[in-house]
Amino acid sequence: MAQGEISEKAVERFESPRNWGPLEDANGHAAVTGPCGDTVEIWLRVEEGWVRDAGFTTDGCGPSRACGSMATELAVGRTVKTALELEQDDILEELEPFPEDHVHCALLAANVMNAAARDYFERQNTDSCGHCAGEGCAEGDHRPGESAAECRERGELARRMGHIRHKILVLSGKGGVGKSTVAVNLAVSLMLAGNRVGLLDVDIHGPSIPKMLRLEDEQVIKEGDALLPVELGNMKILSLGFFLNGSDDAVIWRGPMKMGVIKQFLKDAEWGELDYLIIDSPPGTGDEPLSVCQLIENADGAVIVTTPQDVSVADVRRSVNFCHALHLPVLGVVENMSGFACPHCGEVTDIFKSGGGERMAGEMGVPFLGRIPLDPRVGEACDAGTPYVHHYAKTETAKAFEHVMEPILALDGAAAPTTEKETGKMRIAIPMADGKLALHFGHCGHFTLVDVDPREKSVLNTELVAAPEHQPGLLPRWLGEKGANVIIAGGMGSRAQALFAEQGIQVVIGAPADTPESLVRAYLDGTLQSGENVCDH
Repeated sequence: MAQGEISEKAVERFESPRNWGPLEDANGHAAVTGPCGDTVEIWLRVEEGWVRDAGFTTDGCGPSRACGSMATELAVGRTVKTALELEQDDILEELEPFPEDHVHCALLAANVMNAAARDYFERQNTDSCGHCAGEGCAEGDHRPGESAAECRERGELARRMGHIRHKILVLSGKGGVGKSTVAVNLAVSLMLAGNRVGLLDVDIHGPSIPKMLRLEDEQVIKEGDALLPVELGNMKILSLGFFLNGSDDAVIWRGPMKMGVIKQFLKDAEWGELDYLIIDSPPGTGDEPLSVCQLIENADGAVIVTTPQDVSVADVRRSVNFCHALHLPVLGVVENMSGFACPHCGEVTDIFKSGGGERMAGEMGVPFLGRIPLDPRVGEACDAGTPYVHHYAKTETAKAFEHVMEPILALDGAAAPTTEKETGKMRIAIPMADGKLALHFGHCGHFTLVDVDPREKSVLNTELVAAPEHQPGLLPRWLGEKGANVIIAGGMGSRAQALFAEQGIQVVIGAPADTPESLVRAYLDGTLQSGENVCDH
């Protein structure tokens, strides 16, 4: 940057900043990471209401150092109330002229100074026994070096997490192994089993969950200080992807800022009462999974996803060691893309090597949860935003996902959910038009309700009933009252699919315009061919 664009005073301070470094005897402290990725940290030593000394550090640019230096200079020798009220313009006035594209550095420095002053005042509310006088802190709650604000935040996070029975991370040693696919289908499987589920996407640099659930256009609503996750059926979802202007936006953040976002997602999100919170973490053992493990001190464990290849298995060993180092139980290893599942006959063929994940799990003494074959329909379902296990529940791949779910259900000592075929009770609903399946179910005149014994693969009763008058959101509830637990449809929008999921009704979409007899027979035999969702909107 040329000196003509910036004052000599500013140049002097970013080359030789005043008050550089932390204070050991500080009684006011704050660190904030700005949108640019720079982190500024300020320490204050206050005596009798006056700032006697100040120190700062930053990992940012020259203008960031200049602004941090000036912020501390303006605070020292003045009342702490002055530090509390320091503004961006106060700093810029001392450093003029200052480049316009770096004025945000002054705002960041002022914000950190304000936060450090607030921390001082909050510490004054600490009584002689060392705990906060305010709500959220009990005697003995403070940890060494922890401020009142940090203690209160930790208490708020603990209360929020206390409403969630089980917290599970989904990890992988490297990218491209289908970790997010496993996380989404695991969460949906748990929801379909009747659980209240949260799905948190902490893959800050590559948030894919909104796309995989066809929720790209949804927005997170803020009520006061609380974030309201996006809801889909009986599942709540939160991802940084909901906050980006477009899917092509790049997130260029350093560790402290990522830690802050993850803390906000956990502490400020209105998760409510949940049975399971599934946390989709980015590949590797970096900031994001480490932050989650540090913030959630009682996580139930991790599911680690790998593929059979040696390079992936080698990386996943590091994930297992990461869990051991943080005392995070390993619930098991999933070997994804293990064999190829023919979309026509369902036969699984080992076109590449397999078994690497299972061998590694045995060598490291952790559970092996099973192999999930490579099925082209999994990729198609992800691209379409329709969870695979919800729409292809009878396939071998879906059964493999169910097997992965078993140790998670076992956390409660619960048995794995029984399928309709195991209960001996099933009622299939089919929208009708001219004696065949109506491709647009929402405007059909009749439904055929077919009672079947799935174990015997036999039809017990068939009934044709008139559909109710069309009203938004009515059909899922109406069919639920009719006892339907499966609907075979040609097409269905994502909102309708979510409403059916709330009623516990499995949706099979993309079915052809065939007779009810043919469709039911193919469904029971596992040969029903699902094509394009004609209501893909």
